[in-house]
Amino acid sequence: MKSIRSLILLLAISGIQVLYSQNTNQNTFKQLDDELPTPNVYRTASGAPGHEYWQQKADYDIKIELDDLNQKLFGFEKITYHNDSPDQLTYLWLQLDQNVRAQDSDKYKISSSSISEKMTASQISGLTPEFDGGFKIESVKDNNGKDLNYIINKTMMRVDLGDPIASGESFTFSIKWWYNIN
Repeated sequence: MKSIRSLILLLAISGIQVLYSQNTNQNTFKQLDDELPTPNVYRTASGAPGHEYWQQKADYDIKIELDDLNQKLFGFEKITYHNDSPDQLTYLWLQLDQNVRAQDSDKYKISSSSISEKMTASQISGLTPEFDGGFKIESVKDNNGKDLNYIINKTMMRVDLGDPIASGESFTFSIKWWYNIN
């Protein structure tokens, strides 16, 4: 019996020692980049923009038509993208937030809404992804009317450019789209 108590005590002490020996990185010479990034030409120590900070710019000309009878919104937009970065760009990313309402949206998989005690039939039917409210992209074209390749991944669209946009240059393209409204 005494040996069992000794064994339990030994295991408890070993377990406690393992907890105390975990790495907490108390190194005096630890780099602070994780907590306090080193200032550089793009960001100062306070986090404000540095002298070589740059930001992209896009100008939008959007024409919208509301089809109230069929509950659709049609759009045609021209986007002029100004490359203010020091690099040339071969593709652009566009945010398609409306696609959160598409039938294949992950919203229906991760929604934290709950079913209340009393719900009408129409409220219950609203929990299913029958309504398709995501963008329907009809075309993406350059300024000369040439089709541009694009890939849509949920709420993001990558537009591949025919020719790269050099630093300091601009590129104009158009998108024709529509989506259902309710």
